[in-house]
Amino acid sequence: MSPDDYCQQKAAQSGSSFYYSFLFLKADRRLAITALYAFCREVDDTVDECTDVGIARTKLSWWRSEVAAMTSGTPTHPVAKALQPHLATFSLDTQHLLAIIDGMEMDLDQTRYLDFPGLQKYCWHVASVVGILSAKIFGVTHPQTLEYAEKLGLAFQLTNIIRDVGEDARKGRIYLPVNELQQFNVTAADILNARHSENFEKLMQFQAARAQKYYDEAFALLPKEDRRAQRPGLIMAAIYRAVLNEVERDGFHVLNQRISLTPIRKLWLAWITYVRG
Repeated sequence: MSPDDYCQQKAAQSGSSFYYSFLFLKADRRLAITALYAFCREVDDTVDECTDVGIARTKLSWWRSEVAAMTSGTPTHPVAKALQPHLATFSLDTQHLLAIIDGMEMDLDQTRYLDFPGLQKYCWHVASVVGILSAKIFGVTHPQTLEYAEKLGLAFQLTNIIRDVGEDARKGRIYLPVNELQQFNVTAADILNARHSENFEKLMQFQAARAQKYYDEAFALLPKEDRRAQRPGLIMAAIYRAVLNEVERDGFHVLNQRISLTPIRKLWLAWITYVRG
């Protein structure tokens, strides 16, 4: 199996909304974004699938050495081999790759965030940086496009946090800021024990409104001259925002279930967004 085939398989198996946005790209950009996505999946899986914190740290350290090896042209992992040729082509900064690894390591150190600025820092590492790198692969002619991508990445991660409250709680993690739990009189025990309540719904309405605001702010930043090139990001946004809307319509019953869209609906949203540009 070639490095590119390995990345393609990794992306396809995930069932992620990101995969649908790749379908309309030209070959070189599709290979690059698929390799970047596979890189993110590999380092994320290192944390999520490893029960020994020490071993997880060692693996993340190894991935940092792979990033250095990409710079010198000597990577060994299939994902690193697939991604390395695209670094220069699309001006991908390896410091951003290292920032992603740092974000994954934050999950080993921290399971709570006191306030939104602290959570926003985490989101920057695991999502906004990915947005910036992705935008470069899609095509950027205006510097403001990177601001759009950074803010859109934040909106995506906030959507993930809202959708995955219950799933994250079962791993012992709560990404809802502590001071906001207190504001709405919801305890960590309520989240960990999946106690849905009126207060919880109000808390989640607050979270959803903030995520919606970041989608709106991101779209307002996207320059007209880059809109066509950035269609893959807009496809992801259409899918993610549809998920957020479904969660809202369902009354935020996310403690015991994970709401998602069918593959057919994702494909429809991808196609209609691509056509409308």
